[in-house]
Amino acid sequence: MRSDQKILEFIIALNPFSAQARAAIKRGAALAAALLLVSCASEPPKSLVTPFPPVTKQPLPVPGKPAQPQANQPMRGVWLATVSRLDWPPVASVNGTSPALRIRMQQQSLTDKLDKLKSLGINTVFFQVKPDATALWPSKILPWSDMLTGKIGEDPGYDPLQFMLDEAHKRGIKVHAWFNPYRVSVNTKPSTVSELNRTLSLHPASVFVLHRDWIRTAGDRYVLDPGIPEARDWITSIVAEVVAHYPIDGVQFDDYFYAESAGSLLNDNQTFSRYGQGFAGKADWRRHNTQQLIEQVSRTIKQLKPEVEFGVSPAGVWRNLSHDPAGSDTRGAAAYDEAFADTRRWVQQGLLDYIAPQLYWPFSRQAARYDVLANWWAEVVKPTKTRLYIGLALYKVGEPSNIEPDWTLQGGVPELKKQLDLNDSNPNIDGTILFRENYLNQPQTQQAVSYLKSRWGG
Repeated sequence: MRSDQKILEFIIALNPFSAQARAAIKRGAALAAALLLVSCASEPPKSLVTPFPPVTKQPLPVPGKPAQPQANQPMRGVWLATVSRLDWPPVASVNGTSPALRIRMQQQSLTDKLDKLKSLGINTVFFQVKPDATALWPSKILPWSDMLTGKIGEDPGYDPLQFMLDEAHKRGIKVHAWFNPYRVSVNTKPSTVSELNRTLSLHPASVFVLHRDWIRTAGDRYVLDPGIPEARDWITSIVAEVVAHYPIDGVQFDDYFYAESAGSLLNDNQTFSRYGQGFAGKADWRRHNTQQLIEQVSRTIKQLKPEVEFGVSPAGVWRNLSHDPAGSDTRGAAAYDEAFADTRRWVQQGLLDYIAPQLYWPFSRQAARYDVLANWWAEVVKPTKTRLYIGLALYKVGEPSNIEPDWTLQGGVPELKKQLDLNDSNPNIDGTILFRENYLNQPQTQQAVSYLKSRWGG
């Protein structure tokens, strides 16, 4: 029996199907629909990272397959962003080139980057495979990303995720598939609306046209409303599709849960009226919605492939001490209160294999000192099995700043060294992730990059 069929039957046995999911199966989307339903109807076990009975036996090692980094090696990671082509693919590859040339440019760019990462001692890439409501793999749920060709839904002629996995694993580098869960677009321009509407004839079409009732605006973007259970199920099915079909090493969500801005709040009043009964207020309900997503994604991954790691990279401050006696001695925007994400709770409940808080400040930034936050997070993970990786602000290195001048002193090397020294000296910190890849190639970071190579590159 094919493994896909085993997965399907396993999840059918565990989970009751909604009418919508049954209809989807009848339309032939059996795997996607089945995976929709790893839902939160029942109470989760205390630790959701404890593997469920495996769906299939773990594959035997393949003779001659390149060795992967040892599990106990410290994380030396980097985020590689594809949204707005920030790190990849090259903008020039999309502009006026033939398909064959575009493919060559994109693949060459990726292998060049991986060669450089290997030389620097980087052992893990967090590859953004879902920058918005599009995909960098041949999905049955999402249309192809316009980041690849300039047009949503256009087949790029190869599978970027598989290419990344093949090339990274050849070099002994792990790959975590990085998903932005709720973002549909990066703006709300009429041209963007037109492009999304044009996908109606595609298979699959954009969620923007298939489920217009799920779409809201927030932070001047189109986003999914996190309060809609079917939208959370849909996100879970996307993660499941990748986990089921690709040999990824991990899954990561970034910090975009409720991603509002002061001038562009998410209007979820109607959703709250429908689903918010029993909650003291909208804030508690929103946190519950985010919790539900994390629980069901965690359970889904562990049911499909227990060895695939699940992590989140939240804003660096959980809560400030002034608001909560358990919070950190900081004065920053807090994930709990701003993004409605109780990230500390996820660690305590065992929902995550790792957490990677974004600590993008220097030691001298009194409102959010690097050492205060790194040590606070180390205490949070200490009694748990959740690993702690610290996200560092490579993008600030070498950039002049009146409030954070340390990033330019001696090319930012002393600040970087202090942060890495702290990470290495605290037994509850398991490594570092740099934000983000393209800053390794910028003139202002070259002293720091040389330092990284001498420290990590061996």
